[in-house]
Amino acid sequence: MHLLFVCTGNTCRSPLAEVIARRMIVDRAIPDVTVGSAGTSAWADSPASDGALLVALEQGLDLGDHRSRPLAQELVSDAQVILTMGPHHLDRAEALGGTGRSWLLTDYAGGTPRPVSDPFGGGLDVYRATYVELEQAMSAVLDRIVADRSRGTD
Repeated sequence: MHLLFVCTGNTCRSPLAEVIARRMIVDRAIPDVTVGSAGTSAWADSPASDGALLVALEQGLDLGDHRSRPLAQELVSDAQVILTMGPHHLDRAEALGGTGRSWLLTDYAGGTPRPVSDPFGGGLDVYRATYVELEQAMSAVLDRIVADRSRGTD
């Protein structure tokens, strides 16, 4: 199963979601789950934002090699589950062929469907709050994937 995280610039929320998920997948020893990220308005090959880099480092995660990718039909086609940070990201993923496989991250995680806070332009405290929000949602997402697999609904 390939999860694709989508935000706007692919420099803050979706790369953080990607590295959080990658670590949790390893820590939980969940087999056959890969992750990636993209942005609906991303400039190709941009690095992660300074705030995302620093907050990731505080958590023992490395975004130093991250390079942004624009959301494209090929990325959508390759993903079994597309998790978006906001409604306009969801609309774009569905327009590129992701209907039936795309959700707001918070909705898929079982919470109230709402956008994930965008830390872009904010201070480290704002990035830290977004990190916590993503970490909580990611835990619920992976719980759902494991539960769905045990029920045979993967």
